[in-house]
Order: sequence, then C-alpha cells, then structure tokens
Amino acid sequence: MTELPWLEPRVVAELDDLLARRLLFLDGATGTMVQRRGLREADFRGDLLRDHPRDLKGNTDLLCLTRPDVVADVHAQYLAAGADLIETNTFTSTRIAQADYGTEHLAYDLNVAAARLARRATDAWRDRTATPRFAVGSIGPLNKTLSLSPDVNDPAFRAVTWAEVHDAYTEQVRGLIDGGAHLLLVETIFDTLNAKAALSAIALEFERRGTRLPVMISVTITDKSGRTLSGQTVEAFWASVSHARPWSVGLNCALGAQEIRPWLVDLAAVADCRISCYPNAGLPNAFGAYDESPETTGALVAEFARDHLVDVVGGCCGTTPDHIAAIVQACGSQRPRAVSVAVPQANHTRLSGLEPLNITAQTNFVVIGERTNVTGSKKFCDLVKADDFATATQVALDQVRGGANLIDVNMDEGMLDSKRAMTVFLNTIASEPEIARLPVMVDSSNWQVLQAGLQCLQGKGVVNSISLKDGEAAFVEKARTIARYGAAAVVMAFDEHGQATDTDRRVAICERAYQLLVGIGFAPQDIFFDPNVLAIGTGIEEHADYAVSFLHATRRIKQRCPGAKVSGGISNLSFAFRGNEPVRQAMNSAFLYHAIAAGLDMGIVNAGQVTVYSDISPDLLRAVEDVLFNRDPGATDRLVAIADRFKGGAKKKEVDLAWRQAPVADRIAWALVHGTVDHIEVDVAEALAELGSPLAVIEGPMMAGMRQVGDLFGAGKMFLPQVVKSARVMKKGVAWLEPHLAAAKASGQGSSQGTLLLATVKGDVHDIGKNIVGVVLACNGWDIVDLGVMVPCETILREAAARGVRAVGLSGLITPSLDEMVHVAQEMQRRGLTLPLLIGGATTSKQHTAVKIAPHYTGPVVHVLDASRAVEVAQHATAHDHTAWLEALRADQENVRQIHALRHAAPLLPYAQAQARRPRLAFDPAVLSAPAVLGRQVLARAPLAEIAACIDWTFLFAAFDLKGRFPAILDHPDYGAAARDLYGNAQALLERVVREGALEVRATWGMWPAAADGNEVALFDPVDPAACVARFQFLRQQQKKTDPDKPHLCLADFVAPCQAGVVDYVGAFAVSAGFGVQDLEAAALADHDDFTAILAKALADRLAEAAAEWLHAQVRRAWYAPDEALDNDALIAERYRGIRPAFGYPSCPDHTEKAELWRLLRPDELGITLTETHAVAPAASVCGLFLGHPDARYFAVGPVGSDQLADYARRKGIEVDQAERAVAGS
Repeated sequence: MTELPWLEPRVVAELDDLLARRLLFLDGATGTMVQRRGLREADFRGDLLRDHPRDLKGNTDLLCLTRPDVVADVHAQYLAAGADLIETNTFTSTRIAQADYGTEHLAYDLNVAAARLARRATDAWRDRTATPRFAVGSIGPLNKTLSLSPDVNDPAFRAVTWAEVHDAYTEQVRGLIDGGAHLLLVETIFDTLNAKAALSAIALEFERRGTRLPVMISVTITDKSGRTLSGQTVEAFWASVSHARPWSVGLNCALGAQEIRPWLVDLAAVADCRISCYPNAGLPNAFGAYDESPETTGALVAEFARDHLVDVVGGCCGTTPDHIAAIVQACGSQRPRAVSVAVPQANHTRLSGLEPLNITAQTNFVVIGERTNVTGSKKFCDLVKADDFATATQVALDQVRGGANLIDVNMDEGMLDSKRAMTVFLNTIASEPEIARLPVMVDSSNWQVLQAGLQCLQGKGVVNSISLKDGEAAFVEKARTIARYGAAAVVMAFDEHGQATDTDRRVAICERAYQLLVGIGFAPQDIFFDPNVLAIGTGIEEHADYAVSFLHATRRIKQRCPGAKVSGGISNLSFAFRGNEPVRQAMNSAFLYHAIAAGLDMGIVNAGQVTVYSDISPDLLRAVEDVLFNRDPGATDRLVAIADRFKGGAKKKEVDLAWRQAPVADRIAWALVHGTVDHIEVDVAEALAELGSPLAVIEGPMMAGMRQVGDLFGAGKMFLPQVVKSARVMKKGVAWLEPHLAAAKASGQGSSQGTLLLATVKGDVHDIGKNIVGVVLACNGWDIVDLGVMVPCETILREAAARGVRAVGLSGLITPSLDEMVHVAQEMQRRGLTLPLLIGGATTSKQHTAVKIAPHYTGPVVHVLDASRAVEVAQHATAHDHTAWLEALRADQENVRQIHALRHAAPLLPYAQAQARRPRLAFDPAVLSAPAVLGRQVLARAPLAEIAACIDWTFLFAAFDLKGRFPAILDHPDYGAAARDLYGNAQALLERVVREGALEVRATWGMWPAAADGNEVALFDPVDPAACVARFQFLRQQQKKTDPDKPHLCLADFVAPCQAGVVDYVGAFAVSAGFGVQDLEAAALADHDDFTAILAKALADRLAEAAAEWLHAQVRRAWYAPDEALDNDALIAERYRGIRPAFGYPSCPDHTEKAELWRLLRPDELGITLTETHAVAPAASVCGLFLGHPDARYFAVGPVGSDQLADYARRKGIEVDQAERAVAGS
C-alpha cells in the first residue's frame, strides 16, 4: 500500500547510516537474566498485585510494573555489551497470554511501561555517549494458535478467533508505540496466521496514526525439517508476510547458530529486506539449560556475517551480555549483507500454503482445482450440506493429486451458512499436509465470506474476486483490506455497467482497475485479471466471438498491465455441451492451449480431467477450433455431429526369434547385449523358477550379461547408445522381480558398489548427460540416487547424508551453474565432508574444476569428461585406498592451475585502446535492407516436418559420446554400426514425433530498427522510432593479439552506429522444441526404457537447434536474402550472410542479457521461460539475436580487464562483482 511517513525519520536515517558501515547488534535473553536474580513471588506482585488471587512468579513481563529496576538493569547490561537494539520486556504482554495469570487487564499498561523503560535506557546511552541506540517493541507469538486445533478429534476447532487475536495485538501495538518504541518486532513466530494478525493490527494502527515505524519480523524453525511448528517452509513463510514490507526479516529461537544456518541461507536467498538472526545459545541440555559458551556462539554467528547472510545479529534463549559481547567482538569488522542481491524480479508472484508457489518466468500454466466448489460439484456440495467436512477434504485431495497448483474453495449456496462452511472447511484442510502445502483461492461473491476465508489462511492466498461493479471507492477499499491480509486478488472484467464481453471493454476495465490498484501501492504481481471466460457454441450469434475475444484481450492486458497475471474459469467455455464430457474436455483443453499461448497464467479447471492438446483427435480438434475461433456459422453444428467419432489403434512389428532357442541364462545375456526387451520378463520368470531366488537371478545371469556389456563397452566394442539400451532391459527385468525381492533384501545380500548421488544444480534444467552417466554407473553395480534438475545445495547435502552415499555428482549446462557448483563445494567444506565430488556437464571442464572448484574443498574433486569415463572415475574416487590416485589428481590439478595462471597473465590492452581498435565497417544503405515485417511475431506451433529437415545430426551422436561428423560417422571403422543403430532409432522416433505431433515447436521472434551506441545495441519501436524497446550490452575483446592490425571485436560493431545516419535492423528470437518431451520421457521411463527417454530429450535438442536454423532462414529471406536457396548441408556449414549469436556463448557470454530478450519477446507467454540463473526452460530451447551485416562473424570475447568490467557494470546498472560473475564464462 501507499507508504506512510516515518514517525521518527531520524531513527530510520541513523539505522541506515549504521548499516552502511557495520552490522547491528540485538540484545540477548531477558528471561535468562531475570532467572539469575532469584526473584521471589513478592517481586512479581509488588504493591500493584499484592492481593492477586493467582501465583504470578514466572510472569516476567509483570516486572515492568512491579520491579522496573530489574528490567532497567538488564537493558543496561546489554547496552554495555554492545547491543544497538534493546527489546522491550513484552514477549507475553497481550491480553490473551496474560489471561493465564488473570492479569489481562494490565496488557496495555505493561506495553507502555516496558517501552518507556527501554526508551529511557537507550536515550540515556545516547545522551552519555552520543551514540544512537534503539528501543524495539517485542511482540510475541501467543499461547494459542489460529492454524492448529488443540483437539485432535476436531481438526476444525480453534481455541481463539482471528478477531480476538487481532484485538489483542492491536492493544499491544498501541501500548508499545505510546511508550516510545523506535521499532516493532514480531518475533518467535511459530504460527504464521498469528503473525499475519499481528501485522494487520500494526498496519491498521499505523493508518490510524498516519505514521509508521520500522517493523522487524522473526520466525522460529522448530527442528531440522526446516519448517515452523504450523508446517511452513522458510520460503513459504516469507511469501506469507512479505506484504508487510518489513524493515527486516529473520530467524530466532528453537535452534542454535549451528543448526539454524541452512534456513538462514534459504531466507537470505529470497527476502528483499534486511536479514536478522538471533539464535539460542546452542541446544538445551537434558535439564533444559544452555551450555554453549559465548565464544562458541560468537564464532558461529560470525560465520553468518562473513558469508554476508545477515545485517542484524543477537541472541535468544540462554544468551547473556557475555554472549552479545562475544558476538560484537567476532562480527565487529564484518560488512552487512547487500540487500540488492536478493531482490526478486518485479513480475514474480509469490503465493504459499505450507510450501511456496512462485509464479515466475519459468513457471508453466498454473492449475487452480475447481471441484471444491459447492456450485460446481454436486458431490462436494452434498458433503458440505451434510456437515461431512472430513470426507469433503478427499475432493480437495483428488484435485491436488490430479495436478492442481492452487485450490479454489467456494461455499456460495443459498441453504448454507457460507461463512461458517468456509471457515470449517479451510480449518479442516489445514490439518491435511498434502492439501495444505498448496495456496488457497477463497472464492465468493460475499465480502464477509471472503474475509472469513482470509482469516483462516496462514499462507498467501488469492481472493476471487473483486470488481468495479460498485464503483471505485468500494473497489479500492476492498483492495486495501485484501493487501492487509497479505493476499493476491482476482479482478473481474466487470464495472458499473456490467460484465465485459468484447475485447475493448475487457481491456479497458482491466486497465482502469490496474491504474487504481497500482496507484494505492497494490503490487502488480498480486493482480490476477479475469477477462471473463464465457460459454460458446450456444447457438446465439452474440456468443460466437467470446473465446477469440478473450484471447485478444489477454494479449493486450499482458502488454498494458506490466506484472499482472491473467486467470479464468476455463470450464465456463464449454458449458453449452454439459453432458458430453469428451467434447467438453476437448474444448477446454484446446482453449487452454491457445489461451496459454496468448498469455493466460492460470485457470480454474478440474485438475484431473484436462486432455493433452496433442492427444485430441485431429477431426475433433478441427471442429473444436472452428468453434473457438468462430471460423464460420456452421461450426457448432459440425462439432455436435462429430462428438462421438474418434478412435485409435496401433500396429505390432514382427521380430526374429531364432536366438530364443538358447538356455535361459544365454537368452538373458543376449537380450542385454542387444538391448532387446520383448522377452525379458518371460526369461526372468523362467530363471527365477530355475534358480529359486530373485537375488540369484540378478546376481547371476543378469549381472553376467551386464558384465559382458561392461567389457564390450570398455573394449570399445559397444558404444554408449547400446549401453543405454542394455540398461533398459536390465531395469525392465529388475522391475518384474521387485515383488519377489522383499525377503531377499531383508537377508542383506547383494553386491552393490555403493550409492552415488547425482543432481543437476539449482537453476539448471539440463539433464541428458547426467541421466546417461546414471545409466552407465547403474550398469556397473552402483545404486544411483538421481535428485533430478534444479536441486538446491541444501537438498543435495541433506540427501547425501541421509542416503549414506559414497560420492556426489553435480551436473550443469549453463555457465551460472559453475558458480552453484563452487557454492556446493564450499558448503561441503564448511560441513567437514570428505566425500568425492564429481563434476560434469557441457560447460564444465578439467580447467574450471581445478581452478575454480577444487581449491574450495579438501575432499577429492574430479572432472568427469563424459559417460565413458564415469565408471573409472567413480571407482578410483571411492576406493578404500586411493592415496596414490588422489596425490596424482591433486598434482595434475595444481599443474592445470599454474598453466591457467600463466595464460591469464597474458597482457590485456587497456579498455580504451581496445575500444579504439574496433573494426571500421561500412554501412551502405543499399545493403541495410528493411525487413518485410517489423515487430514481434509468434508461431504457436511451427511446422515439424520442415524443421526436421534442418537437423544437424552430428551433435546427436556427440550426446551419446560417439565422436565424428554426420554422415561419415555412419561408416566409422570402430563404431559405425552403433552410430547406424542410433541413427535408425532416432529416425524412427522422429518419424513418430512428426506423425503424431508428439513434440511441439514454439517460437517468437521479431525485427526492429536498431543502432549501436558504443558497446551496446538499442532496438526501437517500429511505430515510434524515438522509443527504445530494448538495449543489449556486449563485451569487447581485450586480450592483446599477435597481429596488432587485427581488430578487437564486439557484437555491437556489426550494427550501424547511431551517428552513422542510416537505419539498421536487428532481430531477436526464442524457440523451443521441448513441449511434449516430458510426456515422451515419462512414458519411456514408465516402461523402464532409459534409452528412449534419453533419446527423446536429445532429439528435442536437435529439433530446437534445427528450428533456430529454419527460422533464421525465413528471416533472411524476408530481410536481405529473398533469393537464398541453400540445402541443409549449406545451412549447417553456415554458408549464408549474417550470424545468430546466442547469449551464454563466446561472443556474448553473459546469460543475464536473456532477461532483456524476454522483456522484448515475452517468450513466457508461449511457455518458454527463464530460471533464476537464466537457463531456458524447456531445456530444448534456443534464443539469441539475428545480425545481418555482411562482415558479421562469430568470435570469442576472451578475458576482460577490470576497466571493462567496471564499464559493463555501469551500463547494466549492477555491482562490479555481479558483472564479473555474469561474464565468468568469457
């Protein structure tokens, strides 16, 4: 919301000034210090409560009224120890908490008195030392919770209401502010819903006063699961409270500094404010006391500071002034964390249940489960009416298991007490972790019901909905209230004149609402516009354009309302065909497909009943899309007629069975060596009957066959594609045996070489190479734990410890993944691990491993060149006596580091001289042709057959470690047969993909007027040439050249400079062939067919590159080469004018420039997204620029100097260290 002025601006300025120079220090435990005084009952009573009927000893907050001298002395000791921030003694000073002592009537007085005591202490210190100190109003978590039931037999019951909690906190906040607190601290949060009530009370009190104070928030993680007592993860918690725009957020209590670190790292990675941490003095001993020494606490907290995780540190339970003094001494020279590093992208939407739902550039369509709606599900309605909420939760669970990302809950029914029903149901599902992990969309046309729902959500939910139908004042007031609850809002395209049905009205209403919301400070990313999905195919002419109008409106809303999302109730579209479920599913699925391409972010659908677009019968799809796009007046009639006419079938291939005459062990070996799966289950069953034990089958004929495979592979007589096929056979046979293995496994028999963990690191989605390595290692007796892609460091190390692995393997394709690998190595070192660390992936190298990773970890760090080396490396790295091997490895790595140092000692030109040595190119207007079409273009489904003809097959073989160019590789003397077999399988899969449309290629591209300005290139609006729509930053070669006449290149050199007086053009593109690859992979893996799963991904990669080649050819013909006629060999050889540089490659090594490309092209509207480290998802995707100058060519930037880095950072508006990381790959 619009921010109020500070109550004490000087205080905020002083806090910022101190934090510009050093960390701030919070005090320690008040209770620990009070306990040391040995106070008696009389001390807690004083004169005020001399005759009180209940025992009061232990109610430490009362001392602010009965023994203020004790509290003042504690403050003084902490100030003397170096604390900057002194907490008020008000942890339990709410009416609810004090009710246990019968002293609730003193709640306000307690807070006023406590704030005055802290304020006097800090003011006195300021007067005496001329050093600012600050009083922090402590707001504790209460002894009753809004998210948990105290009755195990009634999960919906709550011991307290939102209103009671909100009122209690309001009274406390008023007392603290009236008493003079400089800041407010909502701390030790174990139930986020309680905290949200406190934050709402604070916000309303600030509004009442017209000024505000800095607000600190601190959550407590109860155990090593990394969750609060009420079940939220740290990131989900941040999503739930970030609406309060706190001055700081952090962690305290429950854990010591050593145990709290992983969750502090997670919080620092997502929060865009100051970070605090004040842990306990270790964990309590058997008697509940804290033994950790001040020196130990200080050293552990200093690690947080050294790693730039914190801005504010202090102590919680068990800490004393000695602990604070030790923390101050240990951290005194450390700088605070840089807040800017964690600022999320502006258009990211963060929702949460027990777990976060981040709707970012890399998020695909978000499914909102629709069946927990009394108006949309008769089953659910009947259960709610019968008060059977326990069974009604199963409806929600079905939606979760069907793929829903959010749950829509609607209780609007005339015979229901909707407010009660909403409250009871939401409280009930809060006790079901599988459901509660998802955010909730509270859906009602009744404002009171919506608020009742919001008062049950500890996570960040969504309100469905508000609109302008009652005018702007009511709309704005409701939006303010929603923001105070910390929720996002669905805004309907509905105003004072009714529901919008045409494109212009839909867009106009949404634009008007957007301006109102943004004007009051409502976050754009928390606005979900619903432009009204309305029924089509009704036979009413006015309804015929409803669907196509929705699509047009969605595109315009996304353009004109930056950051906002678009949602819709998808099932409304097919309402006219209720009773005909196949048609409804086809209509909804086809509409979803086109709506997502148009920019739809989320939709309310039955999560378990969405047909895959490519699975819709072509005849039915054609009829459905005729209705969707209102192609002709007879479309609806044709759709009705075709409803029941779609069937499918399949053909079987004949196989040669001559080898079936051999003994069963030989048949199993033959099947493994030849990769034949057709009879493996029959043969394994026969072997089981013969040998009597499933382990005997695995360790006998199956492992014998795999040893043959291993021997042939090691001898170069089998090749990787064949090994992967062998693994498919092995997995299928083992899968058949699994029901028989339980008893054998219990006996402890087996011959595994151990467990090895593999993961693609956080931020990276590429895993073909990792999967191949996993298959090869599994074939050689290793048990593989594959954590998949985008795996955080904490998960990798936690799983490694839990699984007792013998080694950890990290994979990554993009250059930012290299930094994440360094981080994992550093964290392994910090935790004292000695496991071997294996490094692999396309961007990794022996050099990078030796220079950048190995120095951070004393355990073995080994680069694995390819899958064929994986077995040897794993065996050496995990051998019990690998001393000689490790010494040789480290000597080799030291030699690599020395060579690297010598190479990079090669002199660089001063940046100014490199600039002066740019090439002098001519920009003849006759050569700078104008493209036929300017601006952004979209192709939602590119022609697969045409694109397939452009595939460069050489790199498919490389993916399977077969080296050589196509087609010569097919006749290679050693592995030509393997290459031919792989090529045949790839062609068969490609034929199927093209025939069935199993993969989709989507593309967005465009051409814009452009001009170079130094080392950057600006693109301009084709309609308004003065308006810059994108600006790309490039680097210039700086390393000295042996031939001083050779120019130092930069991509900007190939674009006409702005002072040239001519109009040049630059294109941009993003293509993906990854849509459908997950289905192909999943189907193959379900059949234990690793080979086809890996081949599908590899083929998708080839199609993505081919799509870029195909698209580039189309662009050239429409730009400057209308008569170009090159065959595929010429295209692959790049015998054409112009280049297609991709970000992250040598001529433009900075992946972060993709963010500018995404702002220009909006590929996320097609489902092509960026991860947080700027990898493109799906993985089979390519993006870059089109440059058309006749002299344009590819080159490597190479190393750059600090002078160029400083200029690059200035141009990008980032810190120099960030620029250095961004261009590390150069």
